[in-house]
Amino acid sequence: MLARQQRLPGWAGPMAVLLVVLLPAVTQAFSGLWRTLEPERQQPWRRLDVAPSSPVFQQAARAALHYFNYRAASPSTFRTLKQVRSGTAWVNAKKGQRFDMEFTIESYKPELNEERLGTCSALVIFKNHKPKPTVNITCTRLLDEKEREQKDYVLYKQMKQLKRPPDGTRIPGNLGHMDSSLQPMWDLAMVGSSYVMWEKTSQSLYYYMMQLSGVKQWITRGDFINFNYTVLLHEFSTQEIIPCQIHLLWYPGKPLKIRYHCQDPGTQEEGSGNGEGSAENPTEILSNF
Repeated sequence: MLARQQRLPGWAGPMAVLLVVLLPAVTQAFSGLWRTLEPERQQPWRRLDVAPSSPVFQQAARAALHYFNYRAASPSTFRTLKQVRSGTAWVNAKKGQRFDMEFTIESYKPELNEERLGTCSALVIFKNHKPKPTVNITCTRLLDEKEREQKDYVLYKQMKQLKRPPDGTRIPGNLGHMDSSLQPMWDLAMVGSSYVMWEKTSQSLYYYMMQLSGVKQWITRGDFINFNYTVLLHEFSTQEIIPCQIHLLWYPGKPLKIRYHCQDPGTQEEGSGNGEGSAENPTEILSNF
């Protein structure tokens, strides 16, 4: 006896028949997609057993300070790392590494016989194999606001009065000597170069400002210092020296505006970028400076 053919309801037309035919295929497709996403969804953050004194914490703290110094845009309160005191590190195979830490800082140029110390708390996230870590940082003040404003304005007036140094001048010189008249240029260049070093820092690459190989010009546009220079950055792990051309606009108490172009002599890869201190992209800062 032939099996009785199942009859569709009277309202069912060609569209209903099509849905019945496609439903198993659609269900199978969504099931496969879920299985694909499931491993990533379940990927946990795993805590790393590393001491705060380890190089990975040093790397994260330096990256946080590069970002902080750029955003503070204040040569007189430029901060350097002293010691990582405490912290926890986490790793996620899909996302990267995360550091939650506290470290001490000191002024780049302490007054004679006066040591200025402070502390910072920071969260730093390195994405796998990518530069420009996400940073959230807050730091104690090294100077009160009035003193900071006064010192920055003194440097601002010095920059406006400076004459262009002879072509070929290096700051500092090849023997490490820096003429005191060129110190304001170095101080302002450190702030601008901090932005570049933050953008280029990754889990394995970090940079130091080594030398200004040439100051092309500095003029004022309105009240802003318009400063163009080439900086040599030393990448520690590869020992490469990377020249970067930087153009910045600066006025005390205003956000720093930067454009730059770097070339890696080892790979011939080029990189460029621009930034402004008032911009908030995926990176946040909480600070007192």
